[in-house]
Amino acid sequence: MNEKRYRLRADEIREVAPGRGSCVASEEITVAGERVGYMYREMPDTDVDSGWRFFSGSESQEFADNAENFGLYDVNTIANYDASIISLLDAPPGSAFERDGAGAFVPVPFPAVSD
Repeated sequence: MNEKRYRLRADEIREVAPGRGSCVASEEITVAGERVGYMYREMPDTDVDSGWRFFSGSESQEFADNAENFGLYDVNTIANYDASIISLLDAPPGSAFERDGAGAFVPVPFPAVSD
């Protein structure tokens, strides 16, 4: 079993967006060190789930289809990887954002659910 090597060590995580609950994030962010490029907030799955889902935007469909490429994190942890998400964290469920050509987050349509 390969142990994941995260870009930030536990002692590097600061309280920049505390108390927001958990989220799901791609290893492209936490392991490869890419910035968040796409994020959306769905209705939370549990009492501790924020509903936020974070992607770099460079994940292939094959990568995204493998649950092992994602992890459950505190939102504060992902905000330490990319502080530019902090101003968007109060957006309601049903919100989605991606980076534009200038690197700024812009609202985009919420992803359609496929069965």
